[in-house]
Amino acid sequence: MVQTYNLYINGEWVKTDDQLEVLNKYTQEVYAQVSKAGEKEVEQATTAAETAFKENPLPPYERYKILKRVSELLQENKEELAKNITMEAGKPLKQTRTEIDRATQTIELSAEEAKRIHGEGVPVEAAPGSENRMAYTMKVPVGVVGAISPFNFPLNLVAHKIAPAIAAGNTVVLKPASNTPTTALKLAELFEQAGLPRGFFNVVVGSGSTVGQQMMEDERINLYTFTGSADVGLKLKQNTGLNKLILELGNNSPVIVDKEADLDKAASNIAQKSFAFAGQVCISVQRLYVHEDIQNEFQDKLFQAIDQLNIGDPNDPDTDVGPMISEEEAERAEQWIKEAENNGAKIVYGGKREGALLHPTVVANVRNEMKVVCEEIFAPVISIIPFADIKACINEVNKSQYGLQGGIFTKNLETAFYASKHVHVGGLMINDSSQYRVDLMPYGGVKGSGWGKEGPKYAIEDMTEERLIVFNLDQ
Repeated sequence: MVQTYNLYINGEWVKTDDQLEVLNKYTQEVYAQVSKAGEKEVEQATTAAETAFKENPLPPYERYKILKRVSELLQENKEELAKNITMEAGKPLKQTRTEIDRATQTIELSAEEAKRIHGEGVPVEAAPGSENRMAYTMKVPVGVVGAISPFNFPLNLVAHKIAPAIAAGNTVVLKPASNTPTTALKLAELFEQAGLPRGFFNVVVGSGSTVGQQMMEDERINLYTFTGSADVGLKLKQNTGLNKLILELGNNSPVIVDKEADLDKAASNIAQKSFAFAGQVCISVQRLYVHEDIQNEFQDKLFQAIDQLNIGDPNDPDTDVGPMISEEEAERAEQWIKEAENNGAKIVYGGKREGALLHPTVVANVRNEMKVVCEEIFAPVISIIPFADIKACINEVNKSQYGLQGGIFTKNLETAFYASKHVHVGGLMINDSSQYRVDLMPYGGVKGSGWGKEGPKYAIEDMTEERLIVFNLDQ
């Protein structure tokens, strides 16, 4: 049965004549129909958010209570939400259950942070002539937040935008990815149940070229938080004036396996973290640098670990690797692999495609200019690159236009510290792959991977403004 969903604007469920079909990503059958927003609906949503912010401010403890209740409701509705994400995103069920748990943490952390937002005293009285003055800073919300979220974590990455914004006292207009909009609408239902006032959270569904463009041009939106491609992130930067931005953009994560690494640990970890959700994670392992002294041994262990992954129907609780978000995306990744092959690369593992299901693939004999290396492939594909010297390896790693997260496996403390100082990324994982993330940590990149940090505490820093208050006293 095809489910139907409406937009959520100013506390009302709004139906439109234009409908978006959402596919079951494994069967490619229509799973849901969602109302699409036009210019009128986007205008209504932004007006509702602006009005709520100006006329109905939420005290910090109320924000805490609402967010805490939403985190509880997520767990109460865990199986329904997990199955919904699996259907619309094609993400294996075991991974969607984990996503629910992570989103629960994200929103609970945001609830706690709502009670901790504070300024500090400023000792202006220490300046000559200011002996009778006293000053402090306070944190105030920025206003209306425009949030644009991707398909790969349709709940948790929405939570990372919505929950800190509300914790800080802002209101939100959200445009979820058109491939996976129903999860965001289900989250809106939970916020409604938890008692969030009208206008604080609005969900408008539609393409980036229409809904996203209108949001980008609206001067009432004071901060944009976006996760997606570097091209769209650059467009936002160029067209939103002096408004604040949090940009989580592309990546081609490097992981180094040093000659002094625990090869069993590295192989098992990398097999899991390279191909989870079919490699469609910003911090999935893509460039795998392996010391030439241990390359053959490590490669055998890696292939054995990949052999243990279950590939197929994401609704099967045992599945590790399901379909990509669309057959077109799987075809694109396959084409990149073929281009690399035509230029001398070699598939050493996998390479098979069945519709939207691209099997885990390992490519060797690659060069830096190949798309499988220098671009973000966003697919279950890794490239093995041998190296002899760690300093030269890190120089190669840093030639990338991206710099979100990376990893290194080594038992050598000197090597670990050297990598920590010299790998140019937003986060480096030691004896772990690039895909490690917990939701309380600061998460964000450098270079073409964007700027600003996610993680509730860190996002709230960007989602508030610091205001200085100075008293001129008589005595």
